[in-house]
Amino acid sequence: MADRLALLLLCYDVLQLSGLLYLTGGLQNPFAMLFLAPVMIAAVSLTGTATLLLGMLVVAMASLLTIFHYPLPWLFGQPLALPVLYVAGIWIAIVLGTAFIGIYAARVADEARRLSDALAATELVLAREQHLTQLDGLAAAAAHELGTPLATITLVVKDLAKLLPSDREAAADVALLTQEVQRCRTILSKLASLGDGGGSMFDRMTLLHLVEEVVAPQRDFGVIIDIEKSGDGPEPICERNPGILYGLGNLVENAIDFAISDVCIVIRWGAEQVRLTIEDDGPGFTPEVLARMGDPYISTKGQDRRAKSEEGGLGLGLFIAKTLLERSGASVAISNRPLPTTGARVTVVWPRDFFEHTQINEASADGNTLIQAYIQGKARTEQ
Repeated sequence: MADRLALLLLCYDVLQLSGLLYLTGGLQNPFAMLFLAPVMIAAVSLTGTATLLLGMLVVAMASLLTIFHYPLPWLFGQPLALPVLYVAGIWIAIVLGTAFIGIYAARVADEARRLSDALAATELVLAREQHLTQLDGLAAAAAHELGTPLATITLVVKDLAKLLPSDREAAADVALLTQEVQRCRTILSKLASLGDGGGSMFDRMTLLHLVEEVVAPQRDFGVIIDIEKSGDGPEPICERNPGILYGLGNLVENAIDFAISDVCIVIRWGAEQVRLTIEDDGPGFTPEVLARMGDPYISTKGQDRRAKSEEGGLGLGLFIAKTLLERSGASVAISNRPLPTTGARVTVVWPRDFFEHTQINEASADGNTLIQAYIQGKARTEQ
């Protein structure tokens, strides 16, 4: 709407200038060069279509003024008659100047906008990487501090398991506590191994095996997890990457937390891309949360969470998962399933070359991938 109003205003300026030139000699008036000013303004600030329309109006008005105009006022009432060839040269100059200035100014403005978007994306990447680096240190400190009390809890739980008869009701709670303690130890070991690289031939796995390793610890929570796979050509094979395992594990865990009965993981691959989609049949994301999804300290876990804890999350899990996946070269898209179905949908897409060589390309992919995803997302929003 704003572009239309600006275009109408510039068209009015062209018509107003044409009226003045009509009364003062047409193209013989040296101020006819002012026709180029509205075209330059439109090329810098408006779309290409608007600039083209304004340029056509300028050419049409200049063509009419070569024939229809009052004489140019001159000294002592004597008319000034310029040669027709000279007037034709002025018309050609205006037409060529309109085309050149419109195209060149539009390209310069487009490059400036791209540079601005790239700088904004770079600042976003640096902020996210700085935040994640701080979290790396906090995670290492937390793993170190929690190691000792967790070992004490493990010993106490083992003693309780020996003292309580196996047929008592409390024995089931002790067994559950033992399972959760073991899960805590596993999580701490994952925190300690996020920065470790692969390199062993035994660390290579197919895409399905990667997903099965992520899903296996989540199958005992009363939610059905379906895995569908299809693709063109051989199944992708990647190195075992702790960052990818943690990121996908967090996404699957979130889907299970909010799912009513079913979580579906769809795996697709081709010669160029590897795509993984995680869907649940829960309530989905609210518009307020969806608008800031992936930012730190934005939590989706409230009172309706399926987990037994009544407290909400810190809002860091999805931020860390998304950043780790983007470090591996992936782009992460978060949305709701299309109506009339309900639930959330998270789509992770890797270029196949990045996915099959994540350990090699991870260090070089983090910034470029985030910058490209930011600029593409901004372009889609503007369209």
